Amino acid sequence: MPSSTVEDYIKRLYTEQQQAPGELVPMGRLADAMAVVPGTVTTMIKALADSGLVEYEPRAGVRLTAGGERLALHVLRRHRLVELFLVRTLGLDWSEVHDEAEELEHAISEKVLDRIDALLGHPTVDPHGSPIPRANGEVAREETLTLAASHAGRSYRIARVADSESQFLQYAERHGLVPGAQIDVENTDEAAEAVSVRIAGRGQCTLGMSAARRIFLASV
Repeated sequence: MPSSTVEDYIKRLYTEQQQAPGELVPMGRLADAMAVVPGTVTTMIKALADSGLVEYEPRAGVRLTAGGERLALHVLRRHRLVELFLVRTLGLDWSEVHDEAEELEHAISEKVLDRIDALLGHPTVDPHGSPIPRANGEVAREETLTLAASHAGRSYRIARVADSESQFLQYAERHGLVPGAQIDVENTDEAAEAVSVRIAGRGQCTLGMSAARRIFLASV
């Protein structure tokens, strides 16, 4: 069984790869994402390469192997099912389940995970709209763009919201910026780094571009 540290690295590397599919993830970026010094990342990545989970090119970057991606999707499946269980069944707020799931994802057995999956009705997305990988590793993918890259005068559906910071999730919920919400992009101001939207049934809201990059949209 992989250690929790190995699973954390593999999961984070998968997430970083989704930002630029097919490209190597720079070691510095991975170090920032893991909140460790570059030397620590290099040591771990060399160990993962020896285990066949990643391909490492010194001074270029790293990517998951097919085996590494399977492990990453397995960890993500556990994480996202646990998040949904904590929200739907235990009544926790969607802004606080990420850290709880980070702990539980390493301890939960496959038997319990399968029971949770069945109890929840085999869901396809977690509370934040992120896809839940199936047991066979398949992932339903939807073409999205960030709110920061959206176009004024167009309507969209919020597909998912980045789930790592509780304060941002609380802000998003207060304003109705949640998965499934319909929005109209009224104005994007690159000079002011702001975007104004109107949320169906909730009213108008203006966000900074850094916040807008955490909200992912799909066509209506």
